[in-house]
Amino acid sequence: MLSFLTAGESHGKCLTAILVGVPAGLPLLASDIDSELKRRQAGYGRGGRMKIESDRVEITAGVRDGVTLGSPISLTIQNQDWENWQKIMSPDPGAVMDRETVTRPRPGHADLAGGIKYNHKDLRNVLERASARETAARVAIGAVAKRLLKEFSIYIISFVVEIGGIQAKIEDIAINDIEKKDKQDLDLSFDNSPLRCPDSEAEQKMMKAIDDAGQNGDTLGGIVEIIATGVPVGLGTYAQWDRRLDTRLAGAVMGIPAIKGVEIGLGFEAARRLGSQVHDEIKYDDMEKRFYRPTNNAGGIEGGISNGEPIVIRAAMKSIPSLRRPLQSVDFISKKPFEATKERADVCAVPAAGVVAEAVVAIELANAMIEKFGGDSLSEMRRNFEAYAEYVCKL
Repeated sequence: MLSFLTAGESHGKCLTAILVGVPAGLPLLASDIDSELKRRQAGYGRGGRMKIESDRVEITAGVRDGVTLGSPISLTIQNQDWENWQKIMSPDPGAVMDRETVTRPRPGHADLAGGIKYNHKDLRNVLERASARETAARVAIGAVAKRLLKEFSIYIISFVVEIGGIQAKIEDIAINDIEKKDKQDLDLSFDNSPLRCPDSEAEQKMMKAIDDAGQNGDTLGGIVEIIATGVPVGLGTYAQWDRRLDTRLAGAVMGIPAIKGVEIGLGFEAARRLGSQVHDEIKYDDMEKRFYRPTNNAGGIEGGISNGEPIVIRAAMKSIPSLRRPLQSVDFISKKPFEATKERADVCAVPAAGVVAEAVVAIELANAMIEKFGGDSLSEMRRNFEAYAEYVCKL
């Protein structure tokens, strides 16, 4: 089973991640992770922090000579902004506590509830960890998971389908192109566009909306779609509620900061249609010797188990609550009304949320793969996988 922990504050010295359960023998380079970190930092509407940081990972344990050892993997990402905050954020006694103190909780953030829960008088102690900066560590872990999934020809993409109420016209993404991708990084034209949106016309309108919101001191949210291809039938289970694949995927995606809704397949639309318009008919391909479905309204999961079709997930991200035109709040100490504290933030981070969503989906799928085909080494896991694939073909 895969498990991980992340540690680090937004303006602390570094982010650290420890990943347990990766089998021995998996080729892994820092560049595999750095490319994903770079994708997370990109996107139209990002704020000043991304101009400071240039995220790169240091693998400090669990890998030797470019190959995993089967022991815990330790990853570190330095915070470049630490240089400006080391006196304030120092873990040692004597930290400067009277500068950058936060007592005005921001609506939409964890500031107030976190301050009450942990008995913090300086709400900076809350926002430093609640910050989305932590997602860089999850993207690093997700990059390792992606590298494992790649060994089994499982690939994951994401793209923006809506920002600020502007909806993209998404034609069927070329699933076959994804499945036929080469051994290197996925090369889809929209992945390098400003908002990672396949509809260039809608993307221009989205960028204009982001500009308008930024000029008004406001922010915008949106919706991203994540697709995983090559996922074998049989991951997850119907036998226990918390081991259902959709339970695990939905929880992982919902755990991303600012995500307020998750759909799989048709999602909420399934509640508006007749059953005959929702459920995917089952066919059998004599040539390929496999069951398949002409449609994929279920999003690749039925009864908590992957059914062999692409897994399709959508995530709704709320508008970022850090506003340059702050909302009204109440001082945590004096109880007097004030404008909430202004923190440096993005106008829109929806494209980045898609990259983070890819990472957490990869982690859960890798976990399910290890659970199903687990072995102490990649070669053992591959043997188990191939034996299962042979069994499925003989059905």
